[in-house]
Amino acid sequence: MAQPPAWHEAYPTPRNQSPKVVVTRQELLQWLQEGQKPGVDFLLVDLRRTDHEGGSIKGSINLPAQSLYPSLPTLLNLCQSAGVRTVIWYCGSSKGRGTRACGWFQDMLDDRQVDGMTSAILLDGISGWARAGEEYTRLMEEYDAEKWSSAK
Repeated sequence: MAQPPAWHEAYPTPRNQSPKVVVTRQELLQWLQEGQKPGVDFLLVDLRRTDHEGGSIKGSINLPAQSLYPSLPTLLNLCQSAGVRTVIWYCGSSKGRGTRACGWFQDMLDDRQVDGMTSAILLDGISGWARAGEEYTRLMEEYDAEKWSSAK
């Protein structure tokens, strides 16, 4: 029996398949500790749909990757209206959905010649964040240590 096509095959392949801008968890932690506010100073987007158990980074919004592509123009309009200069994408590892979303958004920024806004990926995704220690996990909503204790 043939496998159904992957969800992302319904959308164009991003031209930017390797994120130009990478934000490390240490950088994001520093921003948060310095008082930068998600949704004001930057937008943090959790792309997970059904695998969000275990928590998410405080201040992130959930826009599942599977339904994201048609919403990107509206997201761009919202970011421009709000003055958001950096959109940071993450999923479990930021190697699949995160990289794809980052590329799609960067393509749109390039196509529309939007200056002053960056599409970035959170290096190692939520897995890297949740497994990096208490200074990170205390900045998570609905953190569940059980989810992150396995070697997934």
